[in-house]
Amino acid sequence: MASPSNVASSPGGSGHFKRTVGFYGLMFISLGSIIGSGWLLGALNAAKAAGPASLISWVLAAAMLAVLALIHAELGAAYPVAGGTARFPLFAFGSITGFIAGWSAWLQAVAIAPIEVEASLAYLDNIPWVKDNLNLLHIGGDLDGTLTASGFFWATLLMIVFTLVNIVGVKLLSESNTITVLWKTAVPLLTVLVLLPLSFHGSNFSAGGGFMPFGLHGVFAALPLGVVFALQGFEQCIQLAAEAADPKRDLSRAVIVAMGIGAIVYILLEIAFIGSLDPANLVHGWADPIAKGDFGPYATLAIAAGAGWLAYVLYIDAFVSPAGTGLIYVGTSARLTYALGRDKQIPGVFGKLSVRGVPLWSIVLAFVIGEASFAPFPSWQKLVGIVTSATAVMYAFAPVSLTALRRRDPDRPRPYRAPMPAVLAPLGFICANLIIYWSGWDVVYKIGIAVVIGLVIFFVTRAFQPSDKRSDLNLRSAQWVVPWLVGQVVLGYLGRYSSGPDDPPSNILPDGIDVLVIVVFSLAIFYWAVNCALPSEKVLAAVDAEEAELAQGPEITTA
Repeated sequence: MASPSNVASSPGGSGHFKRTVGFYGLMFISLGSIIGSGWLLGALNAAKAAGPASLISWVLAAAMLAVLALIHAELGAAYPVAGGTARFPLFAFGSITGFIAGWSAWLQAVAIAPIEVEASLAYLDNIPWVKDNLNLLHIGGDLDGTLTASGFFWATLLMIVFTLVNIVGVKLLSESNTITVLWKTAVPLLTVLVLLPLSFHGSNFSAGGGFMPFGLHGVFAALPLGVVFALQGFEQCIQLAAEAADPKRDLSRAVIVAMGIGAIVYILLEIAFIGSLDPANLVHGWADPIAKGDFGPYATLAIAAGAGWLAYVLYIDAFVSPAGTGLIYVGTSARLTYALGRDKQIPGVFGKLSVRGVPLWSIVLAFVIGEASFAPFPSWQKLVGIVTSATAVMYAFAPVSLTALRRRDPDRPRPYRAPMPAVLAPLGFICANLIIYWSGWDVVYKIGIAVVIGLVIFFVTRAFQPSDKRSDLNLRSAQWVVPWLVGQVVLGYLGRYSSGPDDPPSNILPDGIDVLVIVVFSLAIFYWAVNCALPSEKVLAAVDAEEAELAQGPEITTA
């Protein structure tokens, strides 16, 4: 059996992925995905929803995502393939399940680059000179928060830069990202170190109705308002596993280290944000803890604390942090598109590499989708709930895949083994399902519609394939997927969470009982899914086919 850690590095193999990214490059790719617009915007939205108890929201989200990160670390090290989050379910459950997982992963990844670009421009638009001379965003009316013609031009220019960097190759992507991430990590830590000694008010943690003014409901409601969105992204280095120099050694370490650093940075930032607020703004609660219209809360706090110089650093970072994350997601979404194209689940042109070893047409598609997302689309706050839910759907496939692959492929070398997998895997599935539920029922049913659209694309693509080229659908192994997704929509409607007032849930399930119901539902689906996995011989055949194709080299596009 060929070893994936060697086959892709064949010297002179034009059209092969180039294995050039080491541990630090991989770690910075995941850390750069975690530290984006979320640190600039997440703390304010979380505080509005949960008050000082938003700290619990960050700790809870970090713990839940850490469970999922450990699971992904084992899968990525054992099966180092491009677009891994789409490939693991494919190995364990077959074609149609792999497609749904890959489609969900692609939906969130391809949307994040334009989200980060819009966040960057929205933050910069609060600088008076930028607002007066560039006028990036519409203010008021139905288009409030969306891009103007000028904003669309600058957003397009950023997307073109991201696309060109990715087309040049993964080495340039990794090196440029490493420089950016060093800045992106230093600025939040600098913000904490400056704000805490200058303007810390311990009384803020009990102001406006106490530490938990909105109860546990507020803690949970804060999660999809930017908290989970901020901390997600640890898996991005796994999407580039086929380009890792030593994936079996480096992938698991990169995931775990990036997740740990990101969680610490965000928790410190929330402490600094709450402690630096003007206590007078909290007398009447947490609805407006900072002056209305200040889209850059940390810059406002820095000026109030007498550190105006820090505000200018933050304005620079308002461009660098989101833009750096957008750059990464253009590349990782292209790897997911490549994985779907290689498995003949979408048109095969997306499963080809250029002579530089990059999925050219998949990168171009990421640019096209990003452009479409700009005109006119909801603002950052409205988009994060949808992306958070799609990410949680993607994450949910990993725990069931881990358990299924451990049972069906027990002899596979596993350089990293997740601790207590019998507990960790079902717990990870529960965590992912709770994140989906807390995103709001109106978001969940939209994700369901998006999955249906993806399946239409899947079957249309399949209809145009020669019959002898069509893979088995493996419907028996996929029988749990539809009941799971439909169950999430139904439970969301019966529950208590919504992303806005336009489409409220029924509030039938009481607080606390709803969480218990989700836990029981998740465990039932988890063990059903694991028992539906493909037989060992089919799992091994799928993995062997992947390794053989890596050894042979993927099809090369001459474009």
